[in-house]
Amino acid sequence: MSHPTFLVTTPLPDPGMQMLRAAGDVVVPDRELTAEELTAVCSSGSHDVVVAQLINIFDETTLAAATVRGISNYAVGYDNVDVAAATNHGILVCNTPGVLTAATADLAMLLILATARRCVEADAYLRSGRFRGWRPELLLGADITGASLGLVGFGRIARATAERALGFGMTVRYTARRAVPDDDLGPLAGRVQHAEFDELVRTSDFLSLHVPLNADTHHLIDADVLRAMKPTAYLINTARGPVVNEQALVAALRDGQIAGAGLDVYEHEPDVADGLADLANTTLLPHLGSATRSVRATMARRCAANAIAMARGEMPEHPVNPEAWRA
Repeated sequence: MSHPTFLVTTPLPDPGMQMLRAAGDVVVPDRELTAEELTAVCSSGSHDVVVAQLINIFDETTLAAATVRGISNYAVGYDNVDVAAATNHGILVCNTPGVLTAATADLAMLLILATARRCVEADAYLRSGRFRGWRPELLLGADITGASLGLVGFGRIARATAERALGFGMTVRYTARRAVPDDDLGPLAGRVQHAEFDELVRTSDFLSLHVPLNADTHHLIDADVLRAMKPTAYLINTARGPVVNEQALVAALRDGQIAGAGLDVYEHEPDVADGLADLANTTLLPHLGSATRSVRATMARRCAANAIAMARGEMPEHPVNPEAWRA
């Protein structure tokens, strides 16, 4: 296909847009598309590839009607796409893996530190003019050194978080389907331990979530799990919002079942559960895990390259469902 057309639901950072414009025609809606509008444009026959965001939902209805060759997701995750349906309809899905590991691990540590040391409260306290000098018990927080970090999931981001936490003198354990042999742990060998999920929940001072969103992990952290945590423990989530039952979390935070939470993702983004933003024992960020200039530029480059390859009839570098490819 010599001159493809790309539907870009939200403009990419540079160099993504330059790459797409050099490769074909680029169509950018003047506002966020509704679900019905997304289905309509995907089925119009006017676009070869969709360059999509996590907010764009591609369900069975949209995919069954779609005439596009592929979807290039500007994200590592792709839970916004029904991949099985895309495969059934011969639509290739791509993502941008291996890009944001360090940035998201940095953010996980930021949330651990900021929540434990009550940085949001302290910042507001000073800005409001209430600071009158050092006091022995002013805004006391929790120690990081010597605390136990429990990692739920043990992929690349969790391992990078473990390396950072060890540098702060934390004890690090993880839960996964099976324990990872020391030979496969690299620099973490002998420095982290495997634990079953229930034990990790009961004993961790900080419980940090690093799992993908799927049927097994939806509401993995529910009211029962929150009740099982230490009353002095903190929940950290840089994974996906629906992994946590957010209303149950609000109740647990309000009732003192846990000490606090640091969140970068939410169950119904961009909305947050009623009462969450009113709680002082939270650090709440607006989905900034990959939000560094270099990471977003690399994601844009990779996303655009995936889209261009699909439009040219070539196998892209990062397919999620390569079996869907039709020459």
